[in-house]
Amino acid sequence: MGDTFHELKKLARSLDLHTVCESAQCPNIGECWNHKTATFMMLGNTCTRRCGFCAVPKGRPEPIDLDEPRRVAQAVATLGLQHAVITSVNRDDDNIGAASAFVEVIHEIRRQAPGCRVEVLTPDFQGNEEAIRMVVAAKPEILNHNTETVPRLYRVAKSGGRYPRSIRFLEYAKELDPTLVTKTGIIVGMGEEMHELLDVFRDLARIKVDILTIGQYLRPSRDHLPMTRYYTPQEFAYMKEEAERMGFRHVESGPLVRSSYHAHEQAASTGLMHSSA
Repeated sequence: MGDTFHELKKLARSLDLHTVCESAQCPNIGECWNHKTATFMMLGNTCTRRCGFCAVPKGRPEPIDLDEPRRVAQAVATLGLQHAVITSVNRDDDNIGAASAFVEVIHEIRRQAPGCRVEVLTPDFQGNEEAIRMVVAAKPEILNHNTETVPRLYRVAKSGGRYPRSIRFLEYAKELDPTLVTKTGIIVGMGEEMHELLDVFRDLARIKVDILTIGQYLRPSRDHLPMTRYYTPQEFAYMKEEAERMGFRHVESGPLVRSSYHAHEQAASTGLMHSSA
């Protein structure tokens, strides 16, 4: 835990902010928070989808808080972050409003914390191309959208999501801005087979995704999808090796890897990031 952990928690409470670290019960919260690394979660703490693997609360969300991007940027500036990761719940009730919040938080971080790199981890906006265009035009250093699992498991694991839609999201973002660094994450241990994972890696490599994270699913509660098995360190090493062979610029693969784990190091290793505007 430590002093830095408690200071960050106090800061988030004082600004009425949520972190995905807490809401999704991330196993790395102690390590990351003590290094002043936190992933802020916008658009409330209630998701409109009911993904089988995710611990974030589900239900009817509150109206979008238009001042939230300013407060997130204030927290980023207060912490003196060099690399900020911002995500959100799904807001299928207002995709354009959700995209606008990401645009605003990018602008606010650039204003309040100049020099800080911005990584956004967005929902799929239900494939709304205008929403995707808005976020890409704001020029985050990294645009992350998690694929999460193999196509066969989308119905049970990623409720409301569609595998072709997630692939198209990442492909379309790259079409809009070929210089944009794109990123995605996969969770293993929900019932997929290795050959299915390698097929997903090939799909992602084909559309030139730059950064891939691969981590072990840990069941948040009995109400969530059962975990089928633990992957071995050797299997994580194998997946990393195979993905790198396919052309990814950086692959983070291990049991406790989550989408924003070691995000700063992932970003630096690509050598692709343009400087903040």
